[in-house]
Amino acid sequence: MDKSTTGWINGFVGVLIFSGSLPATRAAVADFDPIFVTSARATIAALLGVALLSLFREKRPEKADLWPLFVTAMGVVVGFPLLTALALRHVTSAHSIVFIGLLPLATAIFGVIRGGERMRPLFWLFSVLGSLIVAGFALTQNLSASMTGDLLMFAAVVVCGLGYAEGAQLSRKLGGWQVICWALVLSLPVMLPLTVYIMPGNWSHVGEPAWIGLVYVSLFSMLIGFVFWYRGLAQGGIAAVGQLQLLQPFFGLMLAATLLHEPVGWPMIAVTVAVILCVAGAKRFAR
Repeated sequence: MDKSTTGWINGFVGVLIFSGSLPATRAAVADFDPIFVTSARATIAALLGVALLSLFREKRPEKADLWPLFVTAMGVVVGFPLLTALALRHVTSAHSIVFIGLLPLATAIFGVIRGGERMRPLFWLFSVLGSLIVAGFALTQNLSASMTGDLLMFAAVVVCGLGYAEGAQLSRKLGGWQVICWALVLSLPVMLPLTVYIMPGNWSHVGEPAWIGLVYVSLFSMLIGFVFWYRGLAQGGIAAVGQLQLLQPFFGLMLAATLLHEPVGWPMIAVTVAVILCVAGAKRFAR
């Protein structure tokens, strides 16, 4: 199996894991403060990261790696979790599909700017088309709208795209899981005291869904998903593998249909097929 194919497989697994992030965040912020959710998920994942780095006796990053790690941390450890947590106080997780549909395009753009990748014109055609299909479908679903929530989600997409590209570029040197672990460790001196300071004084109001949401975003969204995602981006190309994010909203739908027996209409199936074709087209013309 060649490196590019392996990269797409790793990226696919990462997207599967990330597909539960926004619903889990939505559940968590129902009972927790959004800032607490952001700091707590980063703190829990960072402590696990410290354990992993110590267990495998990983070498410390060089001085030149600190700025890319800082940008990565600000994008995916702090920026995206905080902005989405705040946004999900104003909009539903379903409404966020509009913006998640733009994330592959943002990742591709930063892959060109920060990673020096060069893509064919037809790649950009499929990338833009896929983003428009996802966003357009979401806009037809009579979803609740909020200017504040929309602006927060747009900002989240921008910083996340940058964090993905920066971390993937650094993964080629340090390794995928090492990058996210070091980025988490870099944020720990701020996130740990913030978590202690802002934690609820009374836990009795926190329901089981909120706890499950917090555990999911801490373990899977903040750490395990990135092990596959950064490896995939580094192996298969930031811009190319990033297009797999177009499938993320539909993975959530499949989980709902399988586990919750929610109905799936033909329009959703048609849109899913169209998005898969766009992803295949982007992969075909990625280089």
